[in-house]
Amino acid sequence: HRRGPGGLLRASQHATNDVVTAPPVDWVEAAEAADPASLADQAAVAALLGREPQGDFEVVVRRTGGAPVVIENAPVLPGGRPMPTRWWLVDAELCRRVGTLEAEGGVRRAEAEVGEAVMADAHRRYEMLRDRAMPQDHHGPRPTGGVGGTRRGGKCLHAHLAWWLAGGDDPTGAWVAARLVERGQAPDLRRGDEPVLWPEARDGSADGDGSADSDGGDENDGGD
Repeated sequence: HRRGPGGLLRASQHATNDVVTAPPVDWVEAAEAADPASLADQAAVAALLGREPQGDFEVVVRRTGGAPVVIENAPVLPGGRPMPTRWWLVDAELCRRVGTLEAEGGVRRAEAEVGEAVMADAHRRYEMLRDRAMPQDHHGPRPTGGVGGTRRGGKCLHAHLAWWLAGGDDPTGAWVAARLVERGQAPDLRRGDEPVLWPEARDGSADGDGSADSDGGDENDGGD
């Protein structure tokens, strides 16, 4: 399960309203600290996905009770097929919440508020990090594209949130996180030994029911 350089994001996030940045990360050191998924994590993720995971992964964000929220995928599956989605949202409740945001036109709204040029820069950073994690002896097809396998726009808000939760410098993920905070749908999460710092809600608004504080669910639509 151990993978090459460029893997984990363990940076602490600093939130100011909707803008969240992460300090520089030593990607090689972070990757060397990566541990393979335990049997318990493999079983938990399989239950969330409704199937066995196709490749190697590590749980990088959890609920406070330990349930997996975000997994970090190896960039290539065991059979050699590329895996473009490096950070994958598996928490069922958050997946449903983000799905609702998308159904309400969230992708178009994010593109308008974040800006497609800013999104394109994030896609390039994502692709670079995934490329750095490629096995040095791999000579087959390589994953392409940025967040959600694209190089333009928002496409999959689940994937953007997953990267942001994992510590990534993703303005679109920060935008999604801020919308969840406004709805009262931002549960307590941990990245390693540190809490995930959610953005502050604009005007302190919270229009949701806070039910995202449950510790898991039975469905996932985060995509792969």
